[in-house]
Amino acid sequence: MERVGFVGLGTMGRAMAGHIARAGYSLTVWNRTPGRAASLVQLGAREAATPTELASTSDVVIICVSDSPDVEAVLFDDDGLAHGLREGSLVIDCSTIAPATARSAAERLADAGVAFVDAPVSGGSEGAEKATLTIFCGGDEADVERAGPFLQAMGRTITHVGPVGAGQAVKAVNQVILAGTYLGVAEGIVLALKSGLDVGQVVDALGGGAAQSWVLANRSGRMIANDYPLGFKVALHLKDLGIALGMADDVGAELPVAALCAEIERDLIARGHADDDMSAVARAIRGGAGLPD
Repeated sequence: MERVGFVGLGTMGRAMAGHIARAGYSLTVWNRTPGRAASLVQLGAREAATPTELASTSDVVIICVSDSPDVEAVLFDDDGLAHGLREGSLVIDCSTIAPATARSAAERLADAGVAFVDAPVSGGSEGAEKATLTIFCGGDEADVERAGPFLQAMGRTITHVGPVGAGQAVKAVNQVILAGTYLGVAEGIVLALKSGLDVGQVVDALGGGAAQSWVLANRSGRMIANDYPLGFKVALHLKDLGIALGMADDVGAELPVAALCAEIERDLIARGHADDDMSAVARAIRGGAGLPD
């Protein structure tokens, strides 16, 4: 059985690494901020002092960090993974980063005989906890096949969408669609509130029709209560929209709804809501209607 290293033990990563440990793999973990590994150590994982040390005892390394510079740092800094990875190793990057960064990382690792699969995930903290994530994979077919058992331990729907970088491109599309869905649900909830309707009843009724969505089912309650506990941070979704809007510029596409959502999220961050769940975009719609925001 291959030995696994897991880098990045945040809200998503720690839960995902837990599923790898429970699947019976020999697991080594590392996180930039200390103190995140205790629950995994209880499951039998070993905590490494550096990414290089982790890589030196792993056949497969999974990364789940916040942004393109973070992936480049854990791979290629002086104590990075690249200095411990051996020929024949596999890196699976579950972070959400720019497609070009994924391609560049894959090219640099290939020079050392290390394979790379970009495998960004969707499903939020709930999906990470329940191992029901949707995962978009970019890479060579053989590498994606090798990554399969590890991805299946963390997710439910795993799709090979093309070469390295394609997974990240599909994730960008996912985030664009979510931007519109969150804003649409927020507008509907605010309209129902302002119209004096039984909003819970409205949500139940809509859930049986064409307006049903994961956001309506799982985030409308937060928009009604105006309370947004962490699921997926506003700041991270804004980062993802930045990737998508950059892609749109490159290919000559206009994304007016995504651009509006990004503007709303920048304002939320300026007001101190960077760590709210992204359903907090409802604050802007509520405020425009004279409701508490």
